[in-house]
Order: sequence, then structure tokens, then C-alpha cells
Amino acid sequence: MTPEQIVQTFVDYFRERGHALVPGSSLLPPPDDPVLFTTSGMHPLTPYLLGRPHPLGTRLVNVQRCLRTTDLDEVGDNTHLTVFEMLGSWSLDDYDSPQSLRWGYQLLREGFGVDPGRLHATVFGGDDQVGPDRASIDTWGELGVPVELTRDENWWSNGPTGPCGPDSEIFVWTGDDPPQGTPGTDDRWMEVWNHVQMRYQRHDDGSLEPLPRPSVDTGMGLERMEMVLRGNRSVFEGDGLDPWVRTVSGLWGLEGEPLRQVCDHLRAGVVVVGDGVRPSNTGRGYVLRRLIRRLLTTLWRGDSSRSLVDLPSEPYERTLDRFGQRIDPGQPREVFLDEQRRFRELLRRGRRVVSRWRSRGALTDRDYHYLHDTHGLPRELVDGLLAEAD
Repeated sequence: MTPEQIVQTFVDYFRERGHALVPGSSLLPPPDDPVLFTTSGMHPLTPYLLGRPHPLGTRLVNVQRCLRTTDLDEVGDNTHLTVFEMLGSWSLDDYDSPQSLRWGYQLLREGFGVDPGRLHATVFGGDDQVGPDRASIDTWGELGVPVELTRDENWWSNGPTGPCGPDSEIFVWTGDDPPQGTPGTDDRWMEVWNHVQMRYQRHDDGSLEPLPRPSVDTGMGLERMEMVLRGNRSVFEGDGLDPWVRTVSGLWGLEGEPLRQVCDHLRAGVVVVGDGVRPSNTGRGYVLRRLIRRLLTTLWRGDSSRSLVDLPSEPYERTLDRFGQRIDPGQPREVFLDEQRRFRELLRRGRRVVSRWRSRGALTDRDYHYLHDTHGLPRELVDGLLAEAD
């Protein structure tokens, strides 16, 4: 299946079951939201998960682009991305979690043709505040899907406070040999779909208050589902990343983790620029600046003469088209080239500054703060320059 066919299959399945299609939004949350970027499909729907009636009803489905920096250090493996698309379904005080799991199992098996023998579920096993999720355990038992009980891994929240609850994650076996172990013991089990029971509101003191209108929120990663259905080895073989992989590997000969990290950050940077963000030293702009500088650091590790000026327009155009962003491809290109110029100059100055400080001995936390506040050198950049000099 192509990404478009996966999306259509997902949306049609839930619309046939009474779900209204909610238009996806940009990566930027509403002005009164303290979070920098939309991190999950449920993020724009938070007020409705807390009880406000949704104008389209109690059953919803959508496709939402998301950005997460919590997994930034894992980007470069086969499954993690900074920007990705999430297919989501919602029951706002309508049907319960067992119904959601049964529909999810049916869609995977009949709609997408996934062999049920390649499925494994994880379920919340309970903690000192909430007991085990017996309903999900029993439902998966009825469906014949093996279950692994966890604690922290199967409790979903979007932060230290706010709506939260137990979840059940569905994993697909990606290995060549028959499935073995559990998601917690073998990383060839890849999570593709999470079904969250939004049952509580967590307060500042850590206490949980039952929500007056509990909901079910599910999220399926489009790029991971494409990987499963095409039998690919990584999400970087899919339609969304392939233009970058072909271009970057052909231009600069990168491979493995460095190739994947550069391609991810390039694509993510284009999407962020497409949603109106520009590099700065704070907030969203700093996230964008950090992505660009991380990819440049990787790119220049083997050859400092490499330049983003060599990138053709095709991957820019394909990415903007994929995310429905109607801007000139020259805009993200100019942003990248300007940041490249700034970063080269910063490195030139930084090498001299760090060299002087290094001659005085090992750097202290106070030294790191001074180098950042006075010279604009983040700690990770200073550490990179120190390693470069060794």
C-alpha cells in the first residue's frame, strides 16, 4: 500500500463506523497552549477529551502531523522520526476500550492484511494508584493476541499534568524468523498503534481525578504502518523519506545512522519551516535551529566542505507536497543556507574560544554557562569542539 492508500483505508474504516473526519492542523498549537509543537494526534482535541462537546460528534477520525524532540537521540535507528504523521480515532464518552481494541484488530487483520500471528499487545499492569487494565487483558485473550504487562510503558500522558490513563499498545513482528519473545525483550517487535483510555485528570500534586466523560484515543504511525505493509527494513525506505535518502546518499555517500539522521532532520526542518517557523535562539525557532545544526554537525563530520547548497529541489518539493504546505520550495532552502552560513561562522569563532578555555583545564558547569551566555555556544556544541580537538 502507498501512504495515501493506508490513510484512505484507515479513514474509510472508521467513517463506516460513524466517525466524522476532523481536518488535520499544523505543527503549531493554539496561541494559549504552552507546548511548542503538536506532539500527538490528540493534542488539538484536548479540550474535548476534558469534556467539551465536539461540534462533529462523539466519534472522530483524522490524520495529524506531529513533532517530537523527546526521542531525538533515538532518531537514526530504523523506526524513530522527528516529524511523522499520526492516524487517529476517538470515542468521546461513546464506545469503550474493548470495542476500540476489537475494531483495531479487525482493521489490522482484514483491512491491512496483517497476519495475526505477527501481533503482540502490551497492557497496563497496575501501580499504586490504578489497578491492572483487566478489560484490555480479557479482550486480547478473547482475540488470541499474546499480552505483556508493563507499568510505565503503558500509562499515557501528555505531560506531568492533564488528561491521562492506561493504554494498550499493538506491536507487529518485523523479524525474518518466526516471532519470539515479547516487545519488552526483543526490539524486532515494533509498536504501530496505541489505544489510550483517557480516564483521569492528573493534578499538580500527582493525584488522579476521574474524568466526567472518559474517552478512547488511538494513534497509528503512518510511516511505521507503511514499513510493515511493504516489508521494508526501516521507515526510511518509505515514500516520505526515500527522496531524501536517495539524494543525500548520492551526494555525500553517507550510510547507516548518519544518513538516517541527516535525512530525518532535513525533512523535519522543511515541515517546520513550511508551518511558518524560522530559526531563533528561543522557543520553536530554537528547535528548528538545533535540528539544522545537528544535521550539519553529522554532515561535516567526515568532510567539512559538504554544503546544503548542493541539494536539488526535488526532496524539498516532495516533502512540502506530502504535508500539503503551499509555500515556495525556495523558502526552506534559503532558511537552511542562511543557518549553514551562521553555523560555520559560529564554529570558526567557537574553536578559538574553546581552545583558550581548554588551556586552563577541564571545563566546569560555570564555564559552560559562560560560554553559552557570552559566546552563544551551547554545551553540546562545546563538547563537540572539545572532542574534535582531542
